[in-house]
Amino acid sequence: MHLSKYTDYSFRVLMYLGIHNDRLVTIAEVSGVYDISKNHLVKIVHHLAQSGLIKSVPGKKGGIKLGREPKQINLLDVIEITETNFDLAECFTAGGYCIIQNNCKLTKILTEALFSFFKVMGKYSLADLIRSDGLKSQIRKMAV
Repeated sequence: MHLSKYTDYSFRVLMYLGIHNDRLVTIAEVSGVYDISKNHLVKIVHHLAQSGLIKSVPGKKGGIKLGREPKQINLLDVIEITETNFDLAECFTAGGYCIIQNNCKLTKILTEALFSFFKVMGKYSLADLIRSDGLKSQIRKMAV
């Protein structure tokens, strides 16, 4: 399983907002800290705002902030919002064909592995990601 950059950057935005939960943050700030294209972040922030994970405050003194408490943002929910494809092999795709498909156990094993991944990710929240004082310190230094 490989998570897309879109999901990776979504997690980074959420982590940054979670650590700076006491104030509004700008997209330019996040872009500068993580060295991610501002245009790319605008799309991600828009999508996260549509899903309710973050709130966007318009205006000159506006910015973005979490839409929920960090403990209420489940990591699996983020993945389900940001990923569009969980096909681990060609036989998972619609119309995918494999000549040994009827006798192959790989699909069953990969499905079991995928559901195990979902189960583990579903056990954790954004609060678990930002709990580390070392991470908080590092991200705060990057913001300066």
